[in-house]
Amino acid sequence: MTSDLISDYFPNVSSIQKDQFNQLGELYRYWNAQINIISRKDIDMLYLHHILHSLAIAKVISFLPGETVLDVGTGGGLPGIPLAILFPETTFHLVDSIGKKIKVVREITTSLSLKNTTATHNRADQVDEHFDFVVSRAVTQLKDFYPWVSGKFNRHSKNLLKNGVLYLKGGDLTEEIAGSGLKNVHCFPVNDYFTEEFFNQKFILYFSAQ
Repeated sequence: MTSDLISDYFPNVSSIQKDQFNQLGELYRYWNAQINIISRKDIDMLYLHHILHSLAIAKVISFLPGETVLDVGTGGGLPGIPLAILFPETTFHLVDSIGKKIKVVREITTSLSLKNTTATHNRADQVDEHFDFVVSRAVTQLKDFYPWVSGKFNRHSKNLLKNGVLYLKGGDLTEEIAGSGLKNVHCFPVNDYFTEEFFNQKFILYFSAQ
């Protein structure tokens, strides 16, 4: 799997963005050998299982210039780094409670010359700023996740979607959504956008700030 997969689904990416996506493969291989951020068995599927999966969020929303996005539990920079490449005029703040993972995020974003990202070693509930959107990838149960970020949203929405959360998760989510206490959770199947079998039973959950 190569970065051509990204161009297939996002044909309007610029030559600079293509180059940045190309570099991700080498960068993640290098850093994964130093610090295990992606399963070693999975690194050959980086573009499909991790980068393209992260970009599924971009099939539900186009972040606007000047909007701010918090990536909670970013790990090695997913979904934040691929989204930051795709939306260079949107500002992304990537946080994780594990310092060595944030070191990798900083090294990768520096290598890519990404100017629209910051990365901090922090828990989400300790972040003081406010954001338009929060993104994350299967960090924990929804009922536990939302309290970390409630109260961290800008009041006024500029996008077609109201300010809120875009959460990547897989499996049968019926009980989890019902038990979350959240209202109006919209569930977008990723295989509506990407045809690969890997995306069966994977979803983008969206709900506005509550």
